[in-house]
Amino acid sequence: MDQTALIINRVLPIFLLLGLGFWLRRSQFIADSTVEDLRKLVVNLAMPSVLFLSFLTIELQPAYLVVFVLIFALCVGLFALGSALRRRAGAQHPYFPFLMTGFEYGMLGVSLFGGAYGLDKIGYIAVVDLGHELFIWFVFLALLLMRRDGLRQPSALVGAFVRSPVIIAVVSGIVLNLLGGRAFLYDTAVLGGVVGTLQFLSALTIPLILMIVGYGIKFDRDAVREAGLVIGLRLALLIPLALIINAVVIRGLLKLEAPFEIALFTLFILPPPFIIPLYMPPGMPDERRYVNNVLMLYTVATIIIFAIYFVLNPTL
Repeated sequence: MDQTALIINRVLPIFLLLGLGFWLRRSQFIADSTVEDLRKLVVNLAMPSVLFLSFLTIELQPAYLVVFVLIFALCVGLFALGSALRRRAGAQHPYFPFLMTGFEYGMLGVSLFGGAYGLDKIGYIAVVDLGHELFIWFVFLALLLMRRDGLRQPSALVGAFVRSPVIIAVVSGIVLNLLGGRAFLYDTAVLGGVVGTLQFLSALTIPLILMIVGYGIKFDRDAVREAGLVIGLRLALLIPLALIINAVVIRGLLKLEAPFEIALFTLFILPPPFIIPLYMPPGMPDERRYVNNVLMLYTVATIIIFAIYFVLNPTL
């Protein structure tokens, strides 16, 4: 297969599944409640299966700790930058700082990276995302809850962290990997069947996520300019930063494989986390519309940028 055919065959399914999801909403083929149920299936079963198997099989290295700390610090710095810009520019949107940090890894990063490069390669972006996950659950979520209802109890945040299926899957995969459990799980009767079941669930992840994302794409033309400010600021900062970190840290300092560079670039072009509207208080229709417009338009921009990047980097 020549290079052009390879690129088309890898990228086209992503756009077709997104288009299918968009058509499902426009045609009212399925209800919003059905999509929410599918989202629960992805978040609680399919995606944890992918992450568990990824961290169970990946070869862990000390260099990953540097990536972990770097991504966590970057997320904190982006939120601080968003807060400073809001104060200095007198922005009227209180959720502007939240839109300047974090990445929608679960609902978009996994599907784009896995769809283009193969679900068996998810381990690369999963490692890059680890520091981001810690930031989301212990810093980002805390700030969202404080903004919404003043929640300041650490026990509530810790409880949310340890009950998260994604976190359980990641931690379990890493622990069993370090204990040498990979061969034991795959080769032992019954346990091997459980692993096989997780592999079946993993296969659901990419098509379901892409259809869910496509279902949620809506356009509010009046808000394009306002949303474009956040999108432009983030991409103008993060795309050059991804290239610099790849050259200086990933390739230069840590000597990691090239797929980690692709994984980091993919992470950095992702939109802000889709959970922001879920933790907004009621009675803010204008702010909620602003946040949703940013997330949806950013999603479209991410898909376009990723498609161009994949054309330039079709193989890991």
